[in-house]
Amino acid sequence: MLSVTIASHACTGIRMTAQDGTSVNGRTVEFGSLIEMYACVIPRNYAFVGKTSIGSGLHYTSKYAVLGAYCFEDQVVMDGMNEMGLACGAFYFPGFAGYTSVNRSNQSKAISPVEFPNWVLTQFASLSEVKAALDSIIIAPTVIEGWGSVPAPFHYIIYDKQGNALVVEPIQGTLVIYDNKIGAITNSPTFDWHLTNLRNFINLTPFNSNSITVRNVDLAPFGQGSGMVGLPGDFTPPSRFVRASLFSSLAYSVRNAEELVSQTFHILNQFDIPIGVARQKMGDQVATDYTLITTVKDPSRLRYYFKSYEDQTIQWIALKDFDLDAKKIKNMSTAKGKNSSVNVSSSLR
Repeated sequence: MLSVTIASHACTGIRMTAQDGTSVNGRTVEFGSLIEMYACVIPRNYAFVGKTSIGSGLHYTSKYAVLGAYCFEDQVVMDGMNEMGLACGAFYFPGFAGYTSVNRSNQSKAISPVEFPNWVLTQFASLSEVKAALDSIIIAPTVIEGWGSVPAPFHYIIYDKQGNALVVEPIQGTLVIYDNKIGAITNSPTFDWHLTNLRNFINLTPFNSNSITVRNVDLAPFGQGSGMVGLPGDFTPPSRFVRASLFSSLAYSVRNAEELVSQTFHILNQFDIPIGVARQKMGDQVATDYTLITTVKDPSRLRYYFKSYEDQTIQWIALKDFDLDAKKIKNMSTAKGKNSSVNVSSSLR
């Protein structure tokens, strides 16, 4: 298996709000190699121990039950939502993530880069609580099995039930916080750079361009979408951030959470990467980025929706269907099932 830490990761996240005020957030998850992901429910009062390069790190116990997904066998959620509607996800951040060196004096408050979303979701009910607690931990440069030979570089987004969002980025050993009014996130470079880059595209509009006359020659747009000429269409993080920001803000508002979940999946379809179109040469091997899973989190009903590369059927798990004081983590592979089609010939009349 190719190391996912040196293959590309083109994850894209957005936030959407309905007319009734409900908010959902969704994302794609991309990897440069074939790995398995698991949907899971973490109960309350479940014990975790942070991982560091010099031994055990932070000891913490889940205050809140969590619904989400993890990779490999770690059973720490990297994308999910807790019973209070707080959501968090890790997004690849190569070339910019700078973690805090771990030593014996700070080891007891250390977690690995992979564990940050799990710590947030099991411990806190609001963004203000997260902000207040960030100084109590460090993210240590820990090599985790399955993530390659170097610490996986991540930055993070956190949403509350109302759709307010924070971005947390580990920069030169310091956790830098941004309020994210746009609600979108991708990968490198830093979040403030992406916001600045949006100014290059303020000419874009959902309205078609008007016809003009040049030297008595009438020129009209060829078709729909002429107001978006210049929209970047590649899979790089800056281009995806522009598209995610515009699509999520310009789409017509729908009535409620049920319609909003469907709309969010439609928008995220714009970021679906087929196997083979984004490749990275690694010696005599080639890694290809592709959309492993697409998820939508509905905090109003505490539902985690997902579809996978192997099965495009939208599935969902409801936190209310589980004993939140159970003793074990429940999980399932997100690749369960297979792509299929339905023969509707008999429906023709």
